[in-house]
Amino acid sequence: MDSDLARYELHVHGLVQGVGFRYFVYREAVDLGLKGFVKNLYSGEVFIIAEGKIYQLEELFNKVRIGPAHAHVRNVNLQVSSHKNEFKRFEIRY
Repeated sequence: MDSDLARYELHVHGLVQGVGFRYFVYREAVDLGLKGFVKNLYSGEVFIIAEGKIYQLEELFNKVRIGPAHAHVRNVNLQVSSHKNEFKRFEIRY
């Protein structure tokens, strides 16, 4: 395994549904060259799995903590694990 690759799983809490949050994450992740997905959860959270280089993942994490203009991010739970090379691209899941 390449030591500069990782997998981030993020649970984003706050006003993060109905404000374009998934599309914001999608655009940022694609621009950074990450692979994985973003989806809304029934609990009102947004869930993200992203894989790529650690510096790219850190940049996404920092952007997610702020979110798009109409979002209000209260908390982001982050779990870091080994890169699994499970995805071919980044996508929005429904």
